[in-house]
Amino acid sequence: MKKMTRQTVFRKLDSLYERMASVYADTSARIGLSCENCEENCCTSYFQHHTYVEWLYLWQGLNKLTEEKRNEYIRRAEDYVRGARAMLENGVRPKIMCPLNDDGLCGAYKHRLMICRMHGVVNTLQQPNGEQHAFPGCFKCQALTENMENVPVLDRTPLYRDLVGLEMALLGNKIKTMPKVDLTLAEMIIMGPPDLNKK
Repeated sequence: MKKMTRQTVFRKLDSLYERMASVYADTSARIGLSCENCEENCCTSYFQHHTYVEWLYLWQGLNKLTEEKRNEYIRRAEDYVRGARAMLENGVRPKIMCPLNDDGLCGAYKHRLMICRMHGVVNTLQQPNGEQHAFPGCFKCQALTENMENVPVLDRTPLYRDLVGLEMALLGNKIKTMPKVDLTLAEMIIMGPPDLNKK
């Protein structure tokens, strides 16, 4: 894919996020799944993210905040990373509130990452090598679909494929030499926006 300007990539990412919202809304409606009054918050899930394009887009959102608010999120992110590392060292999967969560609302909602948008419903993903991965949905979704015939399943494959395409369009030939991204959102906040000008 031909390299694009950041503005073009972000515009296409916005469009991709709208598609995600549409297919997610359709799938969750057919399941009868709603986050309203849920006793468990998905924002405590330990997610790792893997693209520079979403990392950069997240920071585009953070840079629109006041310096005071941004610094508050950075402090929370530092606490998150310390807590998560301690839990991982003890063999426990971290379950800590996302540093961007303000009383149940995301402080960077428009710029939240793909996993934050797609978590919850039953979904599948086919890797480039043909390997198929399935996710049964959150605990609430699993309860709703337990006795359901023909459970609605969201196929994330075309959405991920398009996200990878935008990653390639952003990085160009650098995609071959840039280190792989494998970071929590909190780590992305602490590290600041990625430097894509490295040789």
